[in-house]
Amino acid sequence: MDDPTTISNQRNQSAPETPRLNLPARMSDSSVYLENLPSRTMHINRLINSNYNSSPSRTIYSDRFIPSRSGSNFALFDISNSPTSAEGKEDGSGTYNSLLRAALFGPDTPDKKDSLGSPACRNIFRYKTETKRSLHSLSPFGLDESVPGIIHSPVKAPRKVPRSPYKVLDAPALQDDFYLNLVDWSSNNVLAVGLGNCVYLWNACSSKVTKLCDLGIDDSVCSVGWAQRGTHLAVGTSNGKVQIWDASRCRRIRTMEGHRLRVGALAWSSSLLSSGSRDKSILQRDIRAQDDFASKLSGHKSEVCGLKWSYDNRELASGGNDNKLFVWNQHSTQPVLKYCDHTAAVKAIAWSPHLHGLLASGGGTADRCIRFWNTTTNTHLSCMDTGSQVCNLVWSKNVNELVSTHGYSQNQIIVWRYPTMSKLATLTGHTYRVLYLAISPDGQTIVTGAGDETLRFWNVFPSPKSQNTDSEIGASSLGRTTIR
Repeated sequence: MDDPTTISNQRNQSAPETPRLNLPARMSDSSVYLENLPSRTMHINRLINSNYNSSPSRTIYSDRFIPSRSGSNFALFDISNSPTSAEGKEDGSGTYNSLLRAALFGPDTPDKKDSLGSPACRNIFRYKTETKRSLHSLSPFGLDESVPGIIHSPVKAPRKVPRSPYKVLDAPALQDDFYLNLVDWSSNNVLAVGLGNCVYLWNACSSKVTKLCDLGIDDSVCSVGWAQRGTHLAVGTSNGKVQIWDASRCRRIRTMEGHRLRVGALAWSSSLLSSGSRDKSILQRDIRAQDDFASKLSGHKSEVCGLKWSYDNRELASGGNDNKLFVWNQHSTQPVLKYCDHTAAVKAIAWSPHLHGLLASGGGTADRCIRFWNTTTNTHLSCMDTGSQVCNLVWSKNVNELVSTHGYSQNQIIVWRYPTMSKLATLTGHTYRVLYLAISPDGQTIVTGAGDETLRFWNVFPSPKSQNTDSEIGASSLGRTTIR
């Protein structure tokens, strides 16, 4: 058995050791020593130009940490002046540098070689064969038209939201009351507005105004709500009654009782109508039945000011002046989910049309936050402090965005991109709290109402097919008119 000490002494007495490279066993050290440059160059060129069979349909991997010949870039060390190496180097880094220089400093910038003289990638060995990328992927800022021989693809410009309303309607006697819901837009493109003790209809296609009803001097309108389909409109009154009107005939169908105080919130689910009142209760009404209501939901400790059914009609969300957000199902008389994170009244409620169980809610002046909930997993997802009282929320059905309207102190309208909650636009114009909000049936236009007795129409969302398509109601009626 050899003595390790003897072997070490013999090695130390020999000539000084030349640095060695970590290479496969079949490659001799003499072929890669720096002092033997011609033979090393011939060997590397033989490696690069060697022909071997490979399947074009799968990625080539090397085993035992042996580099892949097809993926390795031996020309990076500039050890050969052969045309093959020069061309590969120029094609790999020169094109990228030209595109980057043109994108950053303009097409007329003179060519300057990198001060380090090194290519973009410094790795000589590859253990995985990379897929060849097109020249489009080399430019981080898009292709410049001055670069010859490159096919340009159009760059999508960011969507611009108009900062001004395209139409303003005067709405005399529109109440400045946070707890009421006096504006709603039907699937037939008709806007219903409660003004004092009357309800007016504005046809968005013809701009025709119709007076639907007058409740008299002893009563006033506290809420309006269109059925999901058809021409039925529910009207909640200050006397605690709910009236059902056929808007196409301007005829009242029935009057339903059950509440002791004003009805400020309404929500439809097919033929089922939910009404929320200052008496703290929610009544479930089937308009096909003779009874005024089928069930009573109890849980809130103060006035119910927000009601919204989910898009699948399985869950009802309610918000109250007790700062609570509750979720009910079709069969419960007690809330199945309770959210108590808000510190002010919860009027603003919106279900996402894009993700099942995603619910947004907004708090009043002492809260100012928009919160997101997953009712499927019963989790609080996120919170955004808006800096102002949140009065309304509505989700776009065309894109994953939502709009919020605000009161104290900025009276603004904000368009948000979800889930990043980055602001796409902040719209101003109302001089009072933006208490009322409705969205058009095509999902592109919103209407906002405030105590300044105006209704303002804004184009905020793109159409389902094109972001440049104008709303069908936006081009026909510009200027300022009155609704009564």
